[in-house]
Amino acid sequence: MGVSPDEKEWATVPGTNLTREEAQQRAALLTVDGYAIELDLSGAQEGGTFRSRTTVRFDVAGDGGASFIDLVAPQVHEVVLNGTALDPAEVFKDSRIALDALPGGRNELLVVADCAYTNTGEGLHRFVDPVDKQAYLYTQFEVPDARRVFASFEQPDLKGTFAFTVKAPQGWTVISNSPTPEPSDDGVWTFEPTPRMSSYVTALIAGPYTSVHGSWEGDGRSVPLGIYCRPSLAEHLDAEAIFEVTRLGFDWFQEKFDYAYPFAKYDQLFVPEFNAGAMENAGAVTIRDQYVFRSKVTDASYEMRAETILHELAHMWFGDLVTMEWWNDLWLNESFATYTSIACQAHAEGSRWPHSWTTFANTMKTWAYRQDQLPSTHPIMAEINDLEDVLVNFDGITYAKGASVLKQLVAYVGMDEFFAGVQAYFKRHAWGNTRLTDLLGALEETSGRDLKAWSKAWLETAGINVLRPEIGVGADGTVTSFAVRQEAPALPAGAKGEPVLRPHRIAVGLYDLQDGVLVRTDRIELDVDGELTQVPVAAGTRRPDVILLNDDDLSYAKVRLDEQSLAVVRDHVGDFTESLPRALIWASAWDMTRDGELATRDYLELVLHGIGKESDIGVVQSLHRQVKLALDLYADPAWRETGLARWTEAAQQHLAAAPAGSDHQLAWARAFAATARTPEQLDILAGLLDGTAGYDGLAVDTELRWALLNRLAATGRADEKAIDAELALDPTSAGEQHAAAAKAARPTAAAKAEVWASVVESDKLPNAMQEAVIGGFVQTDQRELLAAYSERYFAAVKQVWADRSNEMGQQIVVGLFPTLQVSQATLDATDAWLADAEPVPALRRLVVESRAGVERALRAQAADAAAG
Repeated sequence: MGVSPDEKEWATVPGTNLTREEAQQRAALLTVDGYAIELDLSGAQEGGTFRSRTTVRFDVAGDGGASFIDLVAPQVHEVVLNGTALDPAEVFKDSRIALDALPGGRNELLVVADCAYTNTGEGLHRFVDPVDKQAYLYTQFEVPDARRVFASFEQPDLKGTFAFTVKAPQGWTVISNSPTPEPSDDGVWTFEPTPRMSSYVTALIAGPYTSVHGSWEGDGRSVPLGIYCRPSLAEHLDAEAIFEVTRLGFDWFQEKFDYAYPFAKYDQLFVPEFNAGAMENAGAVTIRDQYVFRSKVTDASYEMRAETILHELAHMWFGDLVTMEWWNDLWLNESFATYTSIACQAHAEGSRWPHSWTTFANTMKTWAYRQDQLPSTHPIMAEINDLEDVLVNFDGITYAKGASVLKQLVAYVGMDEFFAGVQAYFKRHAWGNTRLTDLLGALEETSGRDLKAWSKAWLETAGINVLRPEIGVGADGTVTSFAVRQEAPALPAGAKGEPVLRPHRIAVGLYDLQDGVLVRTDRIELDVDGELTQVPVAAGTRRPDVILLNDDDLSYAKVRLDEQSLAVVRDHVGDFTESLPRALIWASAWDMTRDGELATRDYLELVLHGIGKESDIGVVQSLHRQVKLALDLYADPAWRETGLARWTEAAQQHLAAAPAGSDHQLAWARAFAATARTPEQLDILAGLLDGTAGYDGLAVDTELRWALLNRLAATGRADEKAIDAELALDPTSAGEQHAAAAKAARPTAAAKAEVWASVVESDKLPNAMQEAVIGGFVQTDQRELLAAYSERYFAAVKQVWADRSNEMGQQIVVGLFPTLQVSQATLDATDAWLADAEPVPALRRLVVESRAGVERALRAQAADAAAG
């Protein structure tokens, strides 16, 4: 495979792709004071463009320096530097305004431009609600998209204050980082300047949003809280539950961080067509409005929403108050927010989710393990040469592996010492920018540990270690020897770096079967380092039934069971008294399946044997997803239909046996709907939809109806007329997306051609609709129908990436890759394209990652075939 361009050559690329070298040069020259930004959104209902007027004050070190300010805009009307008008035609090019021969000291720049509303979830996104036909706006600026709304020095270490003045239609509400003022009679909203912050965490949300207000009271202070959504969702907004989680986070974070919440208010805005889960805009967090639940969901969804709420709240300190200097330390933001949000759920008094580390082990860490075994694996502290690097780096390593390593660090230095270091870090660097060394230095002071070697091993190297137990047992059944062997598997082909052995702080759990239940009888905590580490076991200790390395999930490593433990677990995985060891066993089994160490058919049997006893609904739903994925991609094609039939029959049986109205009943209903295949099974789906069939306590509400209909459409049992009839019952934006997905799922050549034309050959679809139709297009039962699109994908993908925005391009590149065509021919076609197309690094990474999925599936299918 090719290599990334030389850094010096890459640093010369102009336009939207800012390089680290350019950012360093600009930061050395400039110090930003503040921005005054005037936006005229009075024509937002009609769309098109809006007038943006930016005045920025900044200081220049020395005379005669040259720099630039960033702006993505269809038209620039005025550029005035220190009172002198510059010709926009001369200075505005490649999304930059050149600033040459800058005088030393204070400078003032005025930029007047027409900027564009978007439908891609980047910049200022505009959405029209089909229910009330009103426009709703919100900004999304991370990583480099404030420049789509106002001229800005678009890098995190050039902080400034921001004063927004916004003209909006009458009857609208405008929200920003500062407290919301009263508008003037002609609809002008004038906000007070913000504290010093990076441009990417500024925000503007505008439209006829509805709201609920409250406050957090603590430490002699009252912080106003607001929750916003569209009126069409207001009946579903469970504001008090959201406030409850928010206050939980305020209480816990204020105690642990020992630094007062740094902003004047805290608003949470549920916005439409949001690309991510949420965004940590200072004091004005935007959250995808799918978290306003229109239908019954399981508690796992509430737990996930709570984690998102707490994640963004933690960012107010870590990311907004103290910000990384450059994007190579993005993990400092995201890993810290992930770790502290889950720690809050696990430890805060009054939390509904004290078992949140179970969810983390079974979802977030499996994401990290997958990401860390791709050719694109990278150290947690990644090398980020430019914005294109970071735009594809919001991944399982940055979030989940980083949070796992922070959990390991807490085990290594102690929780009290960890948070004491964090407290010192906030006080020392408030409103500033930092590097990794700043945080590690504070932690070294409070813990007394030298973290340089730890940092090098954990943060500056890539890959996963494997931990295996080695146990010797005497004739009397007692343990004669016990050690942990650590392995450092070779990194994937094409990955940079070398495998390393790391220091691990782990717990070893010893479990015995007592009256049919697996009970932990002992726990040994120790440091594992090097290839072989002896485990201290008292003489005469009887061999336990199950030995579980990394119990309590303290470290980040792939864990394997010894033969005897694996045999016991195969029959008793559901019999652990606690949810976390079950989750660790399930995660290990899933990882073994992905690695081809456990055949898909054996993984299916393990799940079927134990899932009925699994009480944690989040784990149950993870197993549903993993079994489906294993059968679709990792099963021997000759056996796949047998496995799918067995799984679907089991899902139907669990649905029938689940307690009426329970989370498990709903989860099994969805699992059954996802794979129903026989005429009789599809009849049940149709009966649930039309009311002629049912299960006691199962509410066939709006979202479940769409799940049933989508499967019926994908199997040819529901036509366009039936889909339109369902849309008439749910004429909302969510209904429109579900309907589009169902139409795309139909098993006809015409339906697939229509999707391809709308996504690849046209760029008119909004982000959420494009995501929906891609999801409908790719149906695992339709491999033959989709096979013809492999060649078309490689013919189009390079131009698609060049023409689309980052978010839209990633949806297409990843979503339409021929993942279902698991064959050597797909690998060969991908390799030929990589060699001929010479894609830019970001595009290359996405395609190489998708190729790795096909390669892994081929190996797993071979292992499953061998087991058969």
